[in-house]
Parts: sequence; C-alpha cells; structure tokens
Amino acid sequence: MSVSLRRFERIHIHSHIKGLGVKNGEPLPVSEGFVGQLEARKAAWIVVQLIKQGKMAGRGVLLAGPPGTGKTALAIAIAKELGEDTPFVALSGSEIYSSEIKKTEILMQSLRRAIGVRIHEFRRILEGVVKKLEVKLGPHPYNPYQQVPVEGTIVLATTSEERRLKVSGNFVAELLSKGVSEGDVVWIDLETGRVHRVGRAKGFEKEYDIYGEKLVETPKGSLEKEREFIHTVTLHDLDVMHSRSGSLLMLLFGGEQREISPEVRSRVDEAVKSWVDEGRAELLPGVLFIDDVHMLDIESFSFLSRAMENELAPIIILASNRGFTKIRGTDIKSPHGIPLDLLDRLLIIKTRPYRPNEIREILKIRAREENVELTEEALEYLTRIGSKESLRYASQLLTPAKILALNRGADKVDVRDVEEASRLFVSMVESSKYLRELEESFLK
Repeated sequence: MSVSLRRFERIHIHSHIKGLGVKNGEPLPVSEGFVGQLEARKAAWIVVQLIKQGKMAGRGVLLAGPPGTGKTALAIAIAKELGEDTPFVALSGSEIYSSEIKKTEILMQSLRRAIGVRIHEFRRILEGVVKKLEVKLGPHPYNPYQQVPVEGTIVLATTSEERRLKVSGNFVAELLSKGVSEGDVVWIDLETGRVHRVGRAKGFEKEYDIYGEKLVETPKGSLEKEREFIHTVTLHDLDVMHSRSGSLLMLLFGGEQREISPEVRSRVDEAVKSWVDEGRAELLPGVLFIDDVHMLDIESFSFLSRAMENELAPIIILASNRGFTKIRGTDIKSPHGIPLDLLDRLLIIKTRPYRPNEIREILKIRAREENVELTEEALEYLTRIGSKESLRYASQLLTPAKILALNRGADKVDVRDVEEASRLFVSMVESSKYLRELEESFLK
C-alpha cells in the first residue's frame, strides 16, 4: 500500500542548521539555526576564513566539549559556509573497526569522499521554479517499515511557461537528496536526469531562516534551454570507477567493498589535475568530520597526521567529549585520547553547556522544524526538562508529544502531552534510577 503526499519532509537532527550565523565577523545570538555558542561560532568563522584563504594546510580542527553542546552542528555549519556543493563526510571513530578492509583504507576512502571535483558541461536542460511537488510513497523493497518514493509529479514553471511532469521514484529521490522543495529554482539535465538546485525563487520565501537562503529570480522564457551544467563527484567515486575498469554501471550499482590500489589513485589524481588545467573542472576540498575521535588508535592517528600534509587533503575536523584518557593501543594518557604531536597541530574550539534561555530557543527551532505547535506552558516545561536532564532528551520528546496531542484531538502540544511522553520515554537519569531500584533483578 502506498500513500500520496503533497510535501515530503526529511527531518534530521541537524536539518535546521543553515550556516554559522555570523554577520560582519560577529555571531548573532540566534541565526541560521544556531543559538548561543558565540565564542565557538566566531572561532569556526575564523577557521572558514583560513580555509578560503588557503592557510589551513597541515592543520586540522578539534571541537571539544560535553555531549549535546553542538559539536556536530558546528562541523556541518563550517561545511555549509564553504559552499553549497562542499562535500561533508561524517565518520564515527568506531566505524574503522567494523569493516573487512584495513583501518587506514577506511580513513583514506573517507578522506577522498570529502574532496569533490566540480565538472562543467554544456547540456540541454529544463530550468524553472518548482511550483508543486507531489510524492507518492511505497514500502521499501527490503524493509516494510520504511517508506520510500516510488513516483511523483512536479510542476515546473518560468514566467511564460508551465509544465507538469510525471517522474520516477529515483528522480524524486534525486530531488530530495538535493533538498529541493516547492519554491526552489532547479536545473534538470534532460539526458541524465541530474538535478542542480539554484536557490529559492523570490516570492516563495519561508517565514523563517531566510537569512540562510539564496534568493534568485524566477527564470524567464522557455523551460528548455542550453546551459552550463555543473555537477560534482568525489575523488572516491572516480577511484571506484577506475578500479572497476572504468565501468559507470559498477559505480552506479556498486559491488563488494575492497581496497583501492595506490596506482589507481595516482592515475585519478593525474586525470583530475589535467581537467583542472584545461578548465573543465575544479577541485572542491570538503570536510571530513570524525566524531568520538578517542576511539581511534595510535596507527590511525599517525595516518591522519600524515594525511593532513597531502596537497589534496580535505579539512579534517575532529570532535571529542572525553577528558584525559588513554590513547587506544597504548598505555599513555593524553587530553581527549589524542597523541600530543597531533593535538599540537589542531586548532581547538571549545563548546560549553547551553543556558536555559538558549535551550528554550533551540527547542522553538526544533519544534518549528518538526512541525510541532507548542503552548507556552509546554515550551517552558520542556525547557526545564532540557536544563535538568539534557537538551537531546527534551528534543526527542517533541514528536511523541505531538502524537499524543493528535490522539486526544488537539492541534497544539500542552504540558499533559509532554508529561505523558516523559513517562513513556524515560531520561538517562530516570533509567539509571530504575536500574538502582531493581539492581538485583537485572542480569550481571
């Protein structure tokens, strides 16, 4: 069974982050999805300026702070400040141990995923503003509990022409992966179906976060025209294609995960450099974000230190919520579990716990992002929960509370809904208290 939706929304824990929220070199108290963390955001803005000026070679960034203080959000915002097409690759420190290939190969592949190659071509395209986007969902072929696009309808218009197009589920997925929604101006390659989001059409502005939107004019004339089409692949994409006899089919449909030889990577690097010299392409260094960096071992840290010096290295951002702890694979204790020689090459940005008024603003933003209407009393109650328990826990209660409100026929979430949600889904503190009360009943 499938359902039709007028608007398909993808909610992510950091989907409200549009940038660092810095204007004229100074962070605004509430801007582009960010609240507070003024010092950390100003430091991150300076890092962005260093990157744009090409003065970050041989260095990385460490975001250090307690859990739930916006370290991942800062890394995402840095990538967004560098440009719309900037590759952003997120990796957990523990992921390098869960693969059949070497740890250093996982890190190398992640590094090359974080380097984009922007290729320029002249193509026949459809250019217009998306006036309507309807998505039909159906069950995932391998997971019946998950809904995926199976087909859709898009209405594309210019100032003088309008066309209704019926499109496949794959095309809809392409639109959604680029963050396209009603009111966006897009280019659609007629031959390949690739989509490029140009910006938001003037007259279709959202009520919020307009500061982070690129506003453009509604296209004029015919929908069909010839334009320079720009698309981005990563060095890793090219590595995979070359390692599989240059087969685009293998690149699209994949295969077993395996190591890529240095010779293949060398050939790819030479090809890309020639494209750049000919003006057909440009390199787009992105961001490799490694969370829980204390999980890396001494071998991995040594590899990262060397990788930072490579001329094709992306920006490496590490995050840690640990204090003094052992470097994995040694008996040496170090700040954040990072070797001192690597730590000395990092620009360290500290994040601090949020104040109650900041928690309140963040909850308002998250509620708006998740389409949850709160009464003032419910917002204040959630703020107290966020201050006492954690911001993450308070945020996680928003949608369950909305479901409870809808179940009793209300449009707005009030205190009783939040209270019931917090009883059904307990906090970490409550869970620990429960364990202490029934300690003898649990297996050890």
